[in-house]
Amino acid sequence: MKLIPKAKLFSSVAKKKSQTSIYDISINDIGNDPISLSDFKNKKILFVNVASKCGFTKQYEELQKLSETYNDRLVVIGLPCNQFGSQEPGNEDEIQEFCSINFGVTFLLTEKIKVKGYKQHPLYTWLTSKKLNGVKDSKVKWNFQKYLIDEHGNLIDYFYSSTKPLSSKITSKL
Repeated sequence: MKLIPKAKLFSSVAKKKSQTSIYDISINDIGNDPISLSDFKNKKILFVNVASKCGFTKQYEELQKLSETYNDRLVVIGLPCNQFGSQEPGNEDEIQEFCSINFGVTFLLTEKIKVKGYKQHPLYTWLTSKKLNGVKDSKVKWNFQKYLIDEHGNLIDYFYSSTKPLSSKITSKL
């Protein structure tokens, strides 16, 4: 058994405590009302950057099914973003209507945000930065990239767009 020097142990505990909690990040829903992410403590959260005019848009259907199937332990949150191929050109009302009419979406949708680059939303800064999430760095490559958070606000993993919402890669972690 390898012993960890006290100084190193305390510095890693201090680093962990100084990290921003995902529950401290502010974001609004698609109607511009504040969402309190801390309301979802004790449930997993799946964050997905979404777009209405993307080849992966049909994943809304599986995201809705995932949300319904695991609603006792999972919150699905769709975050509209227009940074990839300008595939989410609509305003919040148009996005809400599109999702409701075409896919029966009832899971939470947020305001339109930026998931990368200058003016990246603080939520995505946290999700993509090991310094903040304590697990790993990542880059959002395209629409419908998924980030799974555990019941205590810790990053579990992320999944590229090609991973379907009902894939065992995701459902095995629920």
